[in-house]
Amino acid sequence: MNNEWFDTEIDRRQSNSLKWDVSPDELPMWVADMDFRAAPAIRDAIFERAMHGVFGYATVTDAWYRAYGEWWGTRHGFPIPPEWLIFCTGVVPAISTTVRKLTTPAEKVVLQTPVYNIFFNSIENNGRRVLDCPLVYDEQAHSYDIDFEALENALSDPQTTLMILCNPHNPVGKIWDRETLAKIGDLCKKHHVTVISDEIHCDLVDPDCAYVPFATASEVCREISITCIAPSKAFNIAGLNTAAVVIPNEALRNRVNRALNTDEVAEPNAFAVEATVAALTQGGEWLDGLRQYIFENKRIASDFLDKELPLISLVPSRATYLLWLDCSALPGDTTAFAAFLREKTGLYLSAGAQYGGHGNRFLRMNVACPKKTLFDGLARLKRGVDLYLS
Repeated sequence: MNNEWFDTEIDRRQSNSLKWDVSPDELPMWVADMDFRAAPAIRDAIFERAMHGVFGYATVTDAWYRAYGEWWGTRHGFPIPPEWLIFCTGVVPAISTTVRKLTTPAEKVVLQTPVYNIFFNSIENNGRRVLDCPLVYDEQAHSYDIDFEALENALSDPQTTLMILCNPHNPVGKIWDRETLAKIGDLCKKHHVTVISDEIHCDLVDPDCAYVPFATASEVCREISITCIAPSKAFNIAGLNTAAVVIPNEALRNRVNRALNTDEVAEPNAFAVEATVAALTQGGEWLDGLRQYIFENKRIASDFLDKELPLISLVPSRATYLLWLDCSALPGDTTAFAAFLREKTGLYLSAGAQYGGHGNRFLRMNVACPKKTLFDGLARLKRGVDLYLS
């Protein structure tokens, strides 16, 4: 897929898009969906299904199981047997249901902040407590690592029964290596903690990179893991409500399967299965083009910040299309700065405080957009900084 496909601008305002529910002069670069049309194979599959004209209750087909198994086997060295897979309407519903099933009220769930903000909702809205184990930030290298001593202290808390891992990590864009994942697994096993691994961004890595599924890091990781995956981020089909939960351990799988069905989030809509099969069986070339395009966008943004905005530092990342921008050299916190940017320039970014930890020093910026949009956003960011400091 060449750059022309991704360079084409589309009128998102006509799409009933959450991201583009803004005033005409605003540029939203906040929520994690893309400004690209889905791959042709997906659109064709949806069109063919729509033309059938009957939209009754749908089933999960054998083709859906094969598509996941073969995609993960070929792309990620993790061939998934059909019996390990459970359909779910989304990664967040899967996480929320699993939190309810595997923990009791007031028990603790470990998070590594800054992290995807909806994890907090999945825990706190169910009457459980977040146990924050912040990632360690190297301010000179602008990089993140895990404090394993602090992690073990969190896991050893008698009230800790669950950990939610973000792999690759949103918002910092970190791809965890096999050794790190195996060490997490060993500590969780030691302290009887189950791991939910959110791997929804796994296909959005730089062209020369690969991610390691948590369940493949070791035999221990496989037996204690619940992995949530979906084509929604990589193929820009989040609105179709399609995801999968992978659980190798049979006893654990039976418990989660029962919970997903009790919550009625284990049945597909009329388009979810066909879109997933098309993405995972015919979308590879399109995805490779997308990854290259996003990689170029990230490089453009990095060069721009180095030359034009030295007060904002980009945290180097190898995954996702989300930039994590260190704004600690600017006065105040980024909640106020993000509001100022939107008011004065129309640029709508995510304030980092919602991701916990030291997120109030950061902004998150989505660069999954045509280059023309990216240049517009970067120019607005520079103008906003100039105004903010004047």
